Amino acid sequence: MERRTFLRGAVIGTSAAAFGGTLMRGAAYAAPAQPGPGPYGALGAADANGIMLPAGFTSRVVARSGQTVPGTSYTWHSAPDGGACFTDGAGWIYVSNSEINPSGGASAVRFGATGAVIGAYRILSGTRQNCAGGRTPWNTWLSCEEVSLGLVYETDPYGVNAAVQRPALGRFKHEAAAADPVRKAIYLTEDESDGCFYRFLPTTWGNLSSGTLQVLKAGTATSGSFTWQNVPDPDGSPTVTRNQVSGVKRFNGGEGCHYANDTVWFTTKGDNRVWQLNLLTNTYELAYDDSLVTGGGAPLTGVDNVTGSTYGDLYVAEDGGNMEVCVITPDDVVAPFLRITGQSSSEICGPAFSPDGRRFYFSSQRGTSGSSTGGITYEVTGPFRT
Repeated sequence: MERRTFLRGAVIGTSAAAFGGTLMRGAAYAAPAQPGPGPYGALGAADANGIMLPAGFTSRVVARSGQTVPGTSYTWHSAPDGGACFTDGAGWIYVSNSEINPSGGASAVRFGATGAVIGAYRILSGTRQNCAGGRTPWNTWLSCEEVSLGLVYETDPYGVNAAVQRPALGRFKHEAAAADPVRKAIYLTEDESDGCFYRFLPTTWGNLSSGTLQVLKAGTATSGSFTWQNVPDPDGSPTVTRNQVSGVKRFNGGEGCHYANDTVWFTTKGDNRVWQLNLLTNTYELAYDDSLVTGGGAPLTGVDNVTGSTYGDLYVAEDGGNMEVCVITPDDVVAPFLRITGQSSSEICGPAFSPDGRRFYFSSQRGTSGSSTGGITYEVTGPFRT
């Protein structure tokens, strides 16, 4: 069956609306006062781990900050944040950043073919407040520092090669990265209230040591066309990168970023929006805006990290809100997929699917304690749409 890219349509009909919120281009965002259950059904009661899930799904704790990862001798890092999965023979690897300053860095958990944990180790050390990032098509993890004049570090999920600074990708308050193999570009978000959206064009695809950093230019509207312009001084000194080019499009707190099918989605926490760029037409628009929800009961608040499934669903993690991961389907349905209970002082980070799309990983950055030392990393299995 031919599938269109999610969020590409205009108005969803009544039958889809019965599942949850739906998007309406150029009109009000339409959602029932109490959003419906979404494509997987209603959330059930919290399980032993405090996770509310649809029927057929189960959760397990993979790691806890300050404790050894079960089955290994490695102590898991504090404040787990952005993450991604990588194929590893018959198994896979999940990498996770540490959003603490100083120290920061990133760690990895190795899983065998059956999902058993068979190893854990450090892949990046001595950095600052590593928030989100992104995986590359050549199987490295870009770990981004969310500090003024922060750097992007290219790391090896397999723990063989040393991490490398990539200053050509710009020095600013980095959040997330997403690789586009078609246009051979890396897209980058900036966590500033007047931040910008960037792309990096490597001199040689697969080598991030040199290239051109560009910034998105557009009007002040929530939709329209955009262009790219070179950033004259990517090192951000003495003038910060976001103020070097006139006519840039400002975004209120850039967060997660995801690429698929000639489209980039990214979130902005300051206004609870999900944006999408159509890279074929060089146009942008809102994919979700909770301020346009009519009748109350916005299904998604506190937008943060974002990832996509093999089926084409978009999964958006909440920083605050009611501690949910919400799904946005190819039919523009927006509904909760899971909810963490008893952890209102935390945030959900690092959503990522295993390579086969059947396991979903994420972290509660501060867990039940509300402290960076209380982070918990989870896995969910079940009948995911693939």
